[in-house]
This record gives sequence, structure tokens and C-alpha cells, in this order.
Amino acid sequence: MSTVVFLGGGRITSAILAGLRLGKNRDRLVVHDREPDKLSDLKKRYAVEVEPDLFKAVQQADVLIVAVPPRSVRELLRMAGKVIAGLNRRVLSVSLAAGVPLSVLRQEAGPRVKWARAMPSPVCRSGRGLTALTFSRGLPHADRKRVKDFFASFGRVVDIPESKFDAFTVTYSCSHGYHALATLARAAEEAGLDRKTALLASAHALADGIIAWRDGKRSLEALLEEAATPGGIAAATAAGMDDAGYGRTVRQGVAAGLRRARANAGT
Repeated sequence: MSTVVFLGGGRITSAILAGLRLGKNRDRLVVHDREPDKLSDLKKRYAVEVEPDLFKAVQQADVLIVAVPPRSVRELLRMAGKVIAGLNRRVLSVSLAAGVPLSVLRQEAGPRVKWARAMPSPVCRSGRGLTALTFSRGLPHADRKRVKDFFASFGRVVDIPESKFDAFTVTYSCSHGYHALATLARAAEEAGLDRKTALLASAHALADGIIAWRDGKRSLEALLEEAATPGGIAAATAAGMDDAGYGRTVRQGVAAGLRRARANAGT
């Protein structure tokens, strides 16, 4: 049984722990955080071990999950690196910090740390997550498999080059779906639907339609053609959205996300 230590007890750690418990993960799970209330809550909800002392937490780790905001990564790794430097072994570490490249991670933590990056979705708490992975050059196959198996226990895993990581991070966020759901439901309420029905109709339009594409064998173009008959209501609705700048707005949002990710690299 491996000991997986999370450095950071925030939202993504909570979501991962929920997914791991749902998938009956058998690793020994330990969480470190500077806030006692977070540790108490995670221990109560997920029956994990907690360790408020950073040095003691790092010393236990077979796999180290760095789950702090990008602005906190450098300081944390400098402290953790001092502990790892005194160990008689190398430590496999996985960073969840968006936008912070492997080169920065290696520089701050020192040579005894073997690195991978992961970008898991909060949807992993339901067991339907999606995680992008990228690995340091030369990372042994056994370590790559270990990381892949861990994240595959609560959803799908995709292995992509680090050069594509920021674009994936900006695109895959479940916030797009939640934002679209909230926006469409508000428009439906303004059109006369009550809140409950507006959410039901909007969720069907977004979630059920996308599931039909993902689980089926028809192309997205074929499904669009089937759903939006020329001259019909759906076609008119989509055309109105496009005329109002829907595509341009999405592209601007993606570009803003990429700028934020690139800024994180220098955090």
C-alpha cells in the first residue's frame, strides 16, 4: 500500500478524495494544510489521515500531490525540497498547479524529486472526471503508470505534451458548462419559464445532448443538423446567438484564460 500525501486541502483535494473513496482506492491518504479547520473537515468527511506539520507530511510520501494555488507553489516546494534532500530516496511528485511548468517545479524542488503534472476536473468527485497528464522527460514507465492508474481511478485520463497543457486547462473546465447552464436558464426564465423548468430544459439542452454525442457513434455535425432544422426554431436560436457574437465571446474567454495560465508560470 502506497502513501499518497496531498500538500493542500482545498477544493480540488476535496473533490479528488471524494472520487477516490467512490472508487474504493486502497492507498493510504494523508493531507497537509496550514488551516486546522480544513484538515478537520477532510478527516471527518473522507476518513483520511491529516498532518499539520509539512516536514512530517513530506517524509511519509511515496507519492506527493502538490495541490496549492500557483502563487504558493515556489515557497512550498522550497520548504518541501529541503525535507526531500535529506531523504535516502527520490520522491514521485505530481503538481496540480495550473500554468506552472515542469521546469519551474524541478528548479524549486531540487534533483531528488521526480515530476509529473496533472489537471483533474472537480467532476472527479462523481467518478466522471477528466484529467490531463504530462511527464518529465525520462520519468520511468513504472512511475508514469502509477500516476495514470491513480487518476484513472476516478475518471478518464488523457496524456498530452506539456506545450498543449494550458490550452487543455482553459478548455476542459466544467465551469464552462455551469456558466452556460446558468446563462441559458436565466434567458429561459426571462422568456416565461419558472426557475425549476428553466433549469431542467437548459440542463437537457447542454448535458443530455453532449452525452448523446459522447456515447454515440454520430458526428457532431450530424447531430447539429438533426437538432437544428433549417428554418426552424433551434436554427433561428443558434443563428441569433452567433450574430450576437457568441463565437467571438468564447474565443475572447479562451484567450483570457491562456494569458492567466502564462502569467502563472512566472508566479
